[in-house]
Amino acid sequence: MKIEVVKATEQQKSVMCNLMELYQYDLSEIEAKDVDACGLFGYRYLDYYWTEPERHAFIVKVDEKLAGFVLINQHTYLHQDNNAMSIAEFFILKKYRSQGIGEQVATHIFDQFPGNWEVRQTALNSGAQAFWSKVISQYTNGVFNEVFLNDDRWHGPIKTFNNSDRLLT
Repeated sequence: MKIEVVKATEQQKSVMCNLMELYQYDLSEIEAKDVDACGLFGYRYLDYYWTEPERHAFIVKVDEKLAGFVLINQHTYLHQDNNAMSIAEFFILKKYRSQGIGEQVATHIFDQFPGNWEVRQTALNSGAQAFWSKVISQYTNGVFNEVFLNDDRWHGPIKTFNNSDRLLT
């Protein structure tokens, strides 16, 4: 299986929009979101991934077929470090889940950006919590922190770690 994580170009924005709809559909049973009058969930931040330098969009391919996406940015809740990174959205199509693909993609993304990281999961998304606990524990050899934030900014666990030492070895 050939797994690729490639920076999404602005010409691929429509592909990202389509994948985002599938992602939000998956989350709709957890987050109780509704579609708009056009039948779409929409994602108001997507355009910023091609206009703001602290945002990065990646497309995931498996054997050259679309398999998901990752959006990362520097919008963190716990780190005051201006260079800290955050997983904003992470999506692997159901067909490709439970095969280690998500873990490989996450590891690739973390390795691209050394420093402090925050990975948030909503309180009701137990699947995401289990996935990120496993992935981050393996990635950091158990050296990470978890805080449960419950305020107007976020409701759920936030896992934090620093991967600078890992990338130097």
